[in-house]
Amino acid sequence: MRVSIKLKFSVFLAALLILTVVVLSSLVLRGIELNQQSQVEGILAQQTRLVNLNVRQAYYTEAVRLEPELFLQQNGRRLAKALADSTGLPIALYDMSGKQVGASFAPGESELVQETLNYALQNKIAYHEQGDTLLYAAPLDGPEGQIGAVWIQYSVQSYQDFYARILQLFIWAGIAVVALSFILGYLFFNRFAVAITRLKKSAASIQEGNYIAESPVKRKDELGELGQGIYYMSTSIQQNITAMHAEQQKLELAIEKLQALERQQKQYIGNISHEFKTPLTSIKAYVELLNMYKDDPQLLDDATNNIGKETERLYEMVEKVLHLSALEKYDFENQAEDVEIGALLEDACGRMRGKVEKFALNMELHLEPAVIHSDRESLMHIFINLLDNAIKYNVPGGIIRVENELRMNERQVVICIYNSGTPIPEEAQEKIFEPFYTVNKDRARKTGGTGLGLSLVKQFVEKQGGTITLLPSNQEHQDGVTFQLVFPSEDKEIDTSLQVGNKSE
Repeated sequence: MRVSIKLKFSVFLAALLILTVVVLSSLVLRGIELNQQSQVEGILAQQTRLVNLNVRQAYYTEAVRLEPELFLQQNGRRLAKALADSTGLPIALYDMSGKQVGASFAPGESELVQETLNYALQNKIAYHEQGDTLLYAAPLDGPEGQIGAVWIQYSVQSYQDFYARILQLFIWAGIAVVALSFILGYLFFNRFAVAITRLKKSAASIQEGNYIAESPVKRKDELGELGQGIYYMSTSIQQNITAMHAEQQKLELAIEKLQALERQQKQYIGNISHEFKTPLTSIKAYVELLNMYKDDPQLLDDATNNIGKETERLYEMVEKVLHLSALEKYDFENQAEDVEIGALLEDACGRMRGKVEKFALNMELHLEPAVIHSDRESLMHIFINLLDNAIKYNVPGGIIRVENELRMNERQVVICIYNSGTPIPEEAQEKIFEPFYTVNKDRARKTGGTGLGLSLVKQFVEKQGGTITLLPSNQEHQDGVTFQLVFPSEDKEIDTSLQVGNKSE
């Protein structure tokens, strides 16, 4: 059975107080008793000396000198009465044979009285209490030695009454002191018990995983230090467990990424095999036809033209695959610098002007000065790829719109590249940045698309600290495709003379 510490403290305190009061009271009462006994003995010893002095004085004043014992026998009654009158105490005189020769009271004939008297006849002092009376026997001295014994009766009623009052006072005072001390001690120990209970609850709470936010007790003693230690321990455990959970989540995320990477790798290998197989199959077919019809000039022209296209497509595909693989495996050192994005976009659009005119497209520029800290070559690669896609997948006579915006409050530069081509279906919008994914396989082969361009663009954008998003068709435009790029801006003063005006080509 579990006993609470509060109960243990209370019982121990009560026992300690009771023992202390009892011991102290016993010692004080014993001291009073010894003091009373000493006072009585002193008074009776003095009375005995007075009795002996009066007896010797009476002996010497006698006209006829008798033997001391004979003198005592003849004058015993008179002496006893005279002594009782002078001392105010009942007195009895005895000779050496134990015979009473005079008395002012009747001391009785009990064995205890006789035994006490025998001690006095042996020149010793003896006494005993009988009720509220003290019977005192002492040697009676004559002119030449002991001639008998004197018996004095002394009332100790006042002493007993005083002792009884003191005893009663000690009892009530002891009860009051014990009760008051117990209450004060209980309240004092209760504070310790409450503190210990709080510490116990805090430890149980930590055991259950509910960590404390502050020290459970506010004290400037060992319990306060213990509470502070428990709080620090709780904080350390919480931090360690939080760190363990974070590491566990990182491990789980790493495992998920590894699994996703494994699936992506399998899909990647399958896509590579499939994409490589298509142009190789076409090349192989033309090679077989050339072996069969070596003298057909028309077949030779067609084979040369188609094999060249498929070879060029294979070369571009291999180059992008190698570039994408290297970009995923190695963290190339970017030559970051402050780049004026409006001027760079105008430069990229200028490079693509010939291809735009070839496909009879219109290009609109809405640019404004803005500076980002990035790798210039990577940005140019991003813009060229997006512009190339905007040209490839546009409609005859379509529009390409390039615009940028500096958002000072958000410290961002937003770039939008729009083409009026066929919108990307909603189910394909989340996949277009995956390697080898193309929305329309036939059109991709027709335009020479490999499905790697957007994957490379996304990798480049993320390595520059930016994001790329395909905007829904109904957000900015009813038809067409809009890619939005967001880069963090640099707080730089821009020369307004470099500002690029809006224009169409």
